[in-house]
Amino acid sequence: MTSIIKFTVLSGAHDEGPPCYLLQVDEFRFLIDCGWNETFNMDVIENVKRHIHQIDAILVTYPDVMHLGCLPYLVGKLGLRCPIYATVPTYKMGQMFMYDLYQSRHNSEDFELFTLDDIDQAFDLIIQVKYSQTVQLKGKGHGLTITPFAAGHMVGGTMWKIVKDGEEDIVYAVDYNHKKERHLDGAVLETLSRPSLLITDAYNALNMQARRKERDQALLTNILNTLRRDGNVLIAVDTAGRVLELAQLLDQMWRNQESGLCAYQIALLSNVSYNVLEFAKSQVEWMSEKIMRMFEDVRTNPFQFRHITLCHNFSDLARIPDPKAVLASVPDLECGFSRDLFIQSDPSTVEIRKRVPLEGEELETFLIKQKEGKLAAEAAKKETQVTEDSDEEMEVESSPASSSSKVPKTPKHDLMMVEEAKARSSFFKQAKFYPMFPSKEEKLKWDEYGEPIRGEDYAVKDIVTVQEEKQEQEKMDVKEKAGPESSNVPTKCIKSKQTIAIKCSLSYIDFEGLSDGESIKRILTIVKPRQLIVIHGTTEATDHLVDFAKKNLGIAGDKIFAPKIGECVDASTQSLLYQVKLKDSLMSSVTFAQAKDAHLAWVDGQIHLASSGHRAVADKLTESEEGSTDQGNVETDVIPELDALPLNQVKGHGTVFVNPPRLSDFKQVLTKAGVQAEFSGGVLVCNGVIALRKTEGGGIGLEGLVCEDYYKIRQLLYDQFAVI
Repeated sequence: MTSIIKFTVLSGAHDEGPPCYLLQVDEFRFLIDCGWNETFNMDVIENVKRHIHQIDAILVTYPDVMHLGCLPYLVGKLGLRCPIYATVPTYKMGQMFMYDLYQSRHNSEDFELFTLDDIDQAFDLIIQVKYSQTVQLKGKGHGLTITPFAAGHMVGGTMWKIVKDGEEDIVYAVDYNHKKERHLDGAVLETLSRPSLLITDAYNALNMQARRKERDQALLTNILNTLRRDGNVLIAVDTAGRVLELAQLLDQMWRNQESGLCAYQIALLSNVSYNVLEFAKSQVEWMSEKIMRMFEDVRTNPFQFRHITLCHNFSDLARIPDPKAVLASVPDLECGFSRDLFIQSDPSTVEIRKRVPLEGEELETFLIKQKEGKLAAEAAKKETQVTEDSDEEMEVESSPASSSSKVPKTPKHDLMMVEEAKARSSFFKQAKFYPMFPSKEEKLKWDEYGEPIRGEDYAVKDIVTVQEEKQEQEKMDVKEKAGPESSNVPTKCIKSKQTIAIKCSLSYIDFEGLSDGESIKRILTIVKPRQLIVIHGTTEATDHLVDFAKKNLGIAGDKIFAPKIGECVDASTQSLLYQVKLKDSLMSSVTFAQAKDAHLAWVDGQIHLASSGHRAVADKLTESEEGSTDQGNVETDVIPELDALPLNQVKGHGTVFVNPPRLSDFKQVLTKAGVQAEFSGGVLVCNGVIALRKTEGGGIGLEGLVCEDYYKIRQLLYDQFAVI
């Protein structure tokens, strides 16, 4: 059955902004991607907020901020609660992206858009899926299936295929890479041929990519020339996406003795560098066949780097001597270690955001408040403190006399006092108790090998080796270089602008891992979609890809769409397909007939067009951040209403037979009913007296003597139709 398909652009059309789109298939609405840019533009949030209570599920394609950045805000601040589908690596690496982003922002400013708890809450809603795993939706999504396919670009990158009742298939494929890389295989978009609707991007439609060998050589030359001039190399990378490809490449370069890089150091600097590589080691099965063969044959993990040193802060980085190459997050230099390193290497006029220790009156005020808070906490703790008796002591019960009289309770003490012992009264004889301090015995831990050995029990504490003294001295030197970052003194965020002459060279080498314009056109020629929606690219690139599709793909001009932000595209296959709202009075008077998976009915009614009293308003009003109701952000879908005609205006209609059966299928029905049926020259002869044949109009003709068999066979034939 043909479905109503509507596509609304919330962000990422005719520009290179973060992708965020709303796809409606009948009554079910998908939010596909929910990216955020480096400046946290609230226009994306405002567009999503209008539809926040209509979203039934979210599909995430990649783990980076550009594809799921506003997910913690939607869940934590706007209260979005719906299933979120993503692959296993997207789930794990997405957390690393968001943790690193939050920490990078928090280190330089008072970041309050979302918290770590919001990140955890959002990722708890994610349902993890595998490639080619078909997921059948339930409830409003009955009849819908979603399937993820490999898209390359990043580990866990996904192209989504959405199918409705096995007929309408929609493919969403953006930012894919069809080429094989060191750690990833290419996308498989060519296998998804002739979809009903293809949604793709024009981000790289005008880009012509150099060969991989040339790009690798350019990177090696730039790094080596800079290091030989005693300069440091800063490579701004993402947290857990393309950094894996770059790290693989650079570690291979450092392993090559002839490259000349062995004399220098290389580091990976981010807040979650250790966790990223640990996750990468556990996700080998999601990567290329070459990586998997290396792991199975040699039994060495390709992400067990020999030369790359993992760093979590500037204290770790300070231990590495200059000159060195540093892979630092984040790639846009808006925050994080990459920005701080760039500022240290002589920036131009930039706004410097950093945390500094409190001094003077601010520090005194902070310490006074902290001390008052500690005193208040200690006082509250003393009031509520209850001493625990040892395991051998029995519970002390108060006497009836003391419980009946309104005498204030005596305070409890660490020692059992004589007066307390005398107050005891019990029917049974009790042992004598003596004052003693509470004693807690340590329970020995045992395992299958006996009692564990503690190294500190055998350490000689009086002897300090010269090597340990050197290590302590190095730690002190590192702390002095790192400044207030490693100390526990209270801090605050400050902003300042500085103008310094830049003393560095800038090089751009394309390691983005996306298909270029020529490859995109070739893939579209192979896929040949019936309808095409072009998104996420500059206006020039979008128009270029649309013109190519009109000339080379054989798609009608009205089946190719390039919507702008806020525009809704109706991509339904059938043009005479409308959505109406049925009144309760009409529903109660309609009789439905079942035809396979559908229920059909004949309705004599009239349509009421949109008016102030016939608007389908969203179920809930969007609450603004201040707690007030913001009615301007509520999306109102104008749906016509269908009402029954008065009985005196109903003219009636002839009987309509829907879903005619095949004669071969009907023969089996007759056999089960005890009727002997055989084919003779394309005619189905029943009991030798009744003949069934196909008519020119596609119906079934019934001929024969008027007898009991005639009426029986006719009734069996009627039962196969949906009679309206």
